[in-house]
Amino acid sequence: MAIDVKQISTAALAYLGDSVFELLVRQMLVEKGISDSRHLNTEALKYVTASAQAAAVRRILAALTEEENAVYHRGRNIGHTNVPKRATVMEYRMATGLEALFGYLHFTGRTERTQELFDFAFRTGEENDEQSQG
Repeated sequence: MAIDVKQISTAALAYLGDSVFELLVRQMLVEKGISDSRHLNTEALKYVTASAQAAAVRRILAALTEEENAVYHRGRNIGHTNVPKRATVMEYRMATGLEALFGYLHFTGRTERTQELFDFAFRTGEENDEQSQG
């Protein structure tokens, strides 16, 4: 039974996208050769927090298609009642928008685009980090 993605709530897309994003982070860390679970969890926090996801959004926003941008904005504009203590309201909203986008892309079978945006967000971030350290 096929479900029309337009009938899925934005909150449900963000819920799914949270898992998609977490899986991409975990895969990236394992591919980097990290094998200790404590180190994996510590490194994952650099990517899965609302502030890290908001920074990722800033790096990919200009690369989004019109359709992707619309999905992101729908997710960003969900009414939030619980905001984590370590994030601003805007960071949390941006992170939710990113998760909705990733959920949408996953649900519509666009795994290559999901990976492309993830790589762009964090490849750019790592290059900036390396330049500031050098």
